Amino acid sequence: MQVHDFRAGVRDWIDTRGDELVAALGDDSVAAQLDHQRRLQRMLFDAGWMRWGWATRLGGFGGSPILRAALGEELTGRALVHTASWSMHEVLGPAAAEFGRPELIEEIFPRLLRGDEFWCQGFSEPDAGSDLGSLRTTAIRQGDGWLINGEKLWTSFAQHATRCVVLARTGEPGSRGISAFLVDMDTPGVTASPLRTMADVDEFCSTSLIDVQVPAHRLLGEINGGWQIAQYILSCERGPIFWQRGAWLAHHLGMLLGAAHDAASQTTLGEAYEMLWAFRAQSKATQDRIAVGDLPGPEASVDKVLIAAADQAVFDAARELLSGVIEVDDTPRGRAWRREWAYSRAATIYGGTSEIQKDIIATRLLGLPRSA
Repeated sequence: MQVHDFRAGVRDWIDTRGDELVAALGDDSVAAQLDHQRRLQRMLFDAGWMRWGWATRLGGFGGSPILRAALGEELTGRALVHTASWSMHEVLGPAAAEFGRPELIEEIFPRLLRGDEFWCQGFSEPDAGSDLGSLRTTAIRQGDGWLINGEKLWTSFAQHATRCVVLARTGEPGSRGISAFLVDMDTPGVTASPLRTMADVDEFCSTSLIDVQVPAHRLLGEINGGWQIAQYILSCERGPIFWQRGAWLAHHLGMLLGAAHDAASQTTLGEAYEMLWAFRAQSKATQDRIAVGDLPGPEASVDKVLIAAADQAVFDAARELLSGVIEVDDTPRGRAWRREWAYSRAATIYGGTSEIQKDIIATRLLGLPRSA
């Protein structure tokens, strides 16, 4: 299916259903957010839209991955789903399909697409955030399987997840001794403890793994091949996921247009607009590459720096233009803007800090020497 025809069909489907696709007002918890997304995913899957862009062996209809980016853009651009939770099947799904055991992935993948399952990402640790190569979680051979011990931090939505992609050390120190596993969250020894953030949501979790037994077929890829999988997943983060985040920001920027009443506020809004559309231009080039099977490499760090800057520019503009709303308004509207502004503070940290991304750009793209 061509992107133009696909997008037109999705828009017509959304317009026909109207308020049926909108989350109920009054409950802005993470649990309610995910319940709404599951309901919407089932509707999209049953209507066929959720299946385009995924291989037929996974329960899809085939077609270019750009179709998935278009679907996410239409949904997040109308705020029908939240980018943070919508992104997880796009972040982890492609890696599971690429590196997972076919008989397992082909069985469970349709559940992920339909919203019957939700997966989370077990990468960061208390002492290993941006420096993933120093992670301490271990996976030791035990009989026909593995025994995993360790702690993961910032595992988004882990308390609601069915499975988790866990990075664990199986070999030598550094990135070469890491493997990846698909772990069921109801396995004995797995405990997800929610962490309430400054945005007043419990999206993040601390996840402990104590003597967690994992079958051998849950290894993704090869032993000590986890670093390759981690890089693959990070590339997925910076493809359709960033594009969808850009649509989410564009939606919120549009909501601010009526609040720019003077020259100063119009300048603020204009600067945020410039930042966002600079990112959109860069991200469009990345989507085009992905559409022909060319996953981005270190150049995706440019996308990361730009989306972080645009994210903060949009919600800083909101704080300036909606005077008092973010600070003191306790209506659903006020809480929503406050959460988004608080979440934007982390944009230069999560997924690799802006400092590290700029270092990658300097050394790997521009060829500048590293500092002594």
